Amino acid sequence: MEKKAVKETRCFKISRVFPTDVNNHDTLFGGKLMSHIDDIASISASKLCRVTAVTASTDSVDFLQPIRPTDSVSLESFVTWTGKSSMEVFVKVIREDLRSGERKIAATSFLTFVGLDEENKPLLVPQVVPETEEEKKLFETAVHRAEMRKHRREESKKFADYLLTVYPWE
Repeated sequence: MEKKAVKETRCFKISRVFPTDVNNHDTLFGGKLMSHIDDIASISASKLCRVTAVTASTDSVDFLQPIRPTDSVSLESFVTWTGKSSMEVFVKVIREDLRSGERKIAATSFLTFVGLDEENKPLLVPQVVPETEEEKKLFETAVHRAEMRKHRREESKKFADYLLTVYPWE
């Protein structure tokens, strides 16, 4: 099985927060941040397997600090763990007050991607090798998150059986 260092999947993106990016609380709109998260995570996933990688799930997005127009927002992503055809990607969001230079973790997110071949079938993805303390901690705790994802997916499938597909106006 092919192996790659986690650092080979690492990506960075830094943006300014503009007035059109904020909500009625004058903080970065959550949907805008989620779009940035999915975008950068997909690049990390593709860097691991060098094929099309699709989002299987956004496992969590935890908003920890507000991001304001006086801040920059920095996203860092990397693959933390791999299964057979799936991979877990972690995204760390740092807000930096551009006036004071103070930085804080504004959000964290875990997403799951699947690598696809030319016929859109899942394929085996390389295993990741963590090197830094941060990478090792995320790798060690990934099995627990994978179990939680599996359970949540099973519950979601059961729940979907109860949902209606008829529109209210029909």
